[in-house]
Amino acid sequence: MKVAIIGAGNVGKALATSITRAGHDVTIAASTPQSAERAAQEIGAQAAPSNAAAADGAEVVILAIPFASAGVQVATEIADATAGSVVIDVTNPIRPDLSGLATDTSAAEEFQLLLPKAAVVKAFNTVFASNQADPGAADEPIDGFVAGDDDDAKRKVISLVESIGMRPLDVGPLRAARALEGMAFLNIGLNAANGWGWTSAWRLER
Repeated sequence: MKVAIIGAGNVGKALATSITRAGHDVTIAASTPQSAERAAQEIGAQAAPSNAAAADGAEVVILAIPFASAGVQVATEIADATAGSVVIDVTNPIRPDLSGLATDTSAAEEFQLLLPKAAVVKAFNTVFASNQADPGAADEPIDGFVAGDDDDAKRKVISLVESIGMRPLDVGPLRAARALEGMAFLNIGLNAANGWGWTSAWRLER
């Protein structure tokens, strides 16, 4: 699968690592071409000179960016290039003061409004970067929750989630992203308050 990852921070590099390891064709874009080049060389992926260039021709585009500060700008840049593509929103729209979530709906639903020609799917946001980089290192399979309105797009994302060693679970329509972002916010708060090692993960017993 041809995958573009926009964002070369902890999450972007972690997902690029596991997705490249799984045999997919990964291209990384970042805030500067130099950042993308450094991340790509570290991981063994390709670098793109711009967000639009990375998204052009990709089957799946992953948004691993700060939602509040970069979401609208990046969506504007990739709107044409992502027409007909699947866009995975990995973001968690947390307020700068960490007091709660910054949207009335969800970041995923906001991105769908900004990218009406793409199929936006929520995935990977409940998993910390340490687990994203190497899901197979966990004692038990980590659940990869997937939400979206387009069934074909969800099937593609579920296949990607499974290929990196996570246990995919379709949780329903895109509005279910509201619950997923709440789960992530809760896990972040628990780790920060208790000094945990940022490796905790949600698993649904079934």
